[in-house]
Amino acid sequence: MSKAAVRQIVLDTETTGLNPQEGHRVIEIGCVELLNRRLTGRHFHVYINPEREIDAGAVEVHGITNEFLTDKPVFSSIVEDFIKFISDAELVIHNAPFDVGFLNYEFGLLNNGTGIIENYSSVFDSLTFARKKHPGQRNSLDALCKRYGIDNSHRDLHGALLDAEILADVYLLMTGGQASLLDEDAPSEDEGGGESVIVRLPSNRSKLKVIHCEAAEDAEHQKRLAAIEKAGGVCLWKS
Repeated sequence: MSKAAVRQIVLDTETTGLNPQEGHRVIEIGCVELLNRRLTGRHFHVYINPEREIDAGAVEVHGITNEFLTDKPVFSSIVEDFIKFISDAELVIHNAPFDVGFLNYEFGLLNNGTGIIENYSSVFDSLTFARKKHPGQRNSLDALCKRYGIDNSHRDLHGALLDAEILADVYLLMTGGQASLLDEDAPSEDEGGGESVIVRLPSNRSKLKVIHCEAAEDAEHQKRLAAIEKAGGVCLWKS
C-alpha cells in the first residue's frame, strides 16, 4: 500500500520592522510547495500594504518601499487565499517564531475568529534543526547555502519568494538521505531506527530497467554542478 503524499510549504515573510508587538506588519509573503520532497512549481506570493510606515533599517534589508506598497492589497483581502494554500501542510520556516509571530499577529488584527497559523498547518523550524545538526556553527540561510553548495549570488536583497526558494533547496539537502532505496517501510535514522539499514536484493531478481536522462535534464544537472563549484563546494560528481 502506497503512503499518503507528504505536502510541505516552504515559507518566508518580509516585514516593516522586527517586532509585531510594536505594531510592525507583514508586507510580503512567499511560499513554494513541496510534494514528497519534490518542488511542484506551485507557489503563493503577494505584496501587502501594511497601512503604516516601514522602518528605514528594514528597507535596507529587503528594499521594499512605502511607495511600492501603496497600491497593494491589505492583509484582510489576501488571508483567505493564503490559508487555502497552506492548509493541511507542514510549514518549513527558517527561524519560525519570527514569521509565525508576525502572521499570528496579523490573524489577531482581523478579529474574526481566524485563529492562529497552527490551526491550519504544523511548523518545522529549519533554523532549530540546523543548530542541532551543525552545533557551534553559523546557521543563517547564507551560511547554509555556502555549506551545502547552493548558489545564492543573485540574493543581493532579501525577498520572501526568493528566500523561500533558496530555503527549499537548503532544506532538501540538509534533511536528505534515506536508509533504503527500495524498502519504504525500513526504519530511517529520523524514525529512531538506529543505524542505517542496508537492503540486499535477492540473487534471482529481474534486471533493473535503466532510464537515461534527456538532454535538457542533463544540461540542468551540469548547471547545478557548476553552481556548486562556483560556491566553493567540492563537487564529487565531476571528479
